[in-house]
Amino acid sequence: MRFTALLIAVFCINYSFSQATYKTLDSNILGRNCSLKILLPRGYKDNIEKTYPLILVLDGDYLFEPFSGAVDYLSYWDEIPEAIVVGIRHGKNRSADFMISEQNSLPIETGGRFFEFVSNELVGFLNKNYRLSGFNIIAGHGDSANFINYYLLRNKSVFNAYISISPKFAPNMVEYLSEVIEKTEEDFYYILGKAEDDQVSISKNTEKLFMAFNNRSYNKFIKITPTNTSYYTAAPLVAPQALNYIFRQYKPISKEEYKTEILTLTTSPVQYLEDKYEGILNIYGVKKRVLLNDIKAVAAAIGKTDKFEDYEALSKVVKKNYPETVLGTYYLAKYYEEKGEPKKAMRTYMSGFDLSPFGGVDSDLLMEKAEAIKIDFGY
Repeated sequence: MRFTALLIAVFCINYSFSQATYKTLDSNILGRNCSLKILLPRGYKDNIEKTYPLILVLDGDYLFEPFSGAVDYLSYWDEIPEAIVVGIRHGKNRSADFMISEQNSLPIETGGRFFEFVSNELVGFLNKNYRLSGFNIIAGHGDSANFINYYLLRNKSVFNAYISISPKFAPNMVEYLSEVIEKTEEDFYYILGKAEDDQVSISKNTEKLFMAFNNRSYNKFIKITPTNTSYYTAAPLVAPQALNYIFRQYKPISKEEYKTEILTLTTSPVQYLEDKYEGILNIYGVKKRVLLNDIKAVAAAIGKTDKFEDYEALSKVVKKNYPETVLGTYYLAKYYEEKGEPKKAMRTYMSGFDLSPFGGVDSDLLMEKAEAIKIDFGY
């Protein structure tokens, strides 16, 4: 029942709120048309300066909905960034698109042409016609989950993350991937999703690959095995978990992160905050305004660790992101108070009376703070 409810929810979310469209691309490499299904973010037309990660889904005939539904839902709550989801609909060409050699397990003939189409033609077309951030994810299931690995084997892959669900690995694939894991200097995410009740051959190969990643201690790899799932039912559960893992740095500061990382810092928690958002931009190509949740977490850490000098730096972060609000002025005044400059603190509190309330701070609170200093010091 839990799986069925989730599956219905994912499909309902996708069809109720998304704006999926169909497009046909006339491919010179394939020598035929390729059918695409595309989900653009809700505010795509309005935010003309904004760029978005790409999630390219092979087996888009059926795998598009689990991913587009997960992206639409999770990005609505800002758990992951908004993204452009593109599904390739293979139809009768599926077997031809994934054709590989029996001798070395590499793409040949129609499979080789499809491989080149994706990396050389399709990604170029999408970059030209849509506002992509440069962070590209590719996902597949079964045979297509095997196929996405060929892009990882190529030097300077166009993809930054791979989501492989119940992969039907070619005979040499685990060995090929093990070599890449051992030698590559490229930074990438790899999500290995499998069903609890997968075929023995799939389970055996995924375990071998899991061990290869673990031996390398690669911290951007994770294996996801939803319970009570079969080969056909794992994808809707793996998709949101995989996206959550890949975009984990994008998420707001959690209670665990606050306790284990921020409170234990020997450096400035404000620097931690700035590095977090700089990382979001550098990794995903997404510019994100600093969340109030994260500002509050850093302010709490400053108060708890008595690093009061950091209030000044925090006020600059707030004023940069929320210049029309009182919160930046409030933190700057607290800095002067803790520094032992009450007159400067009083004047700073008073300077914010005409700014908008934000984060539980308003002009009345500033007035109270200023009046308290005035009384205490006889100004």
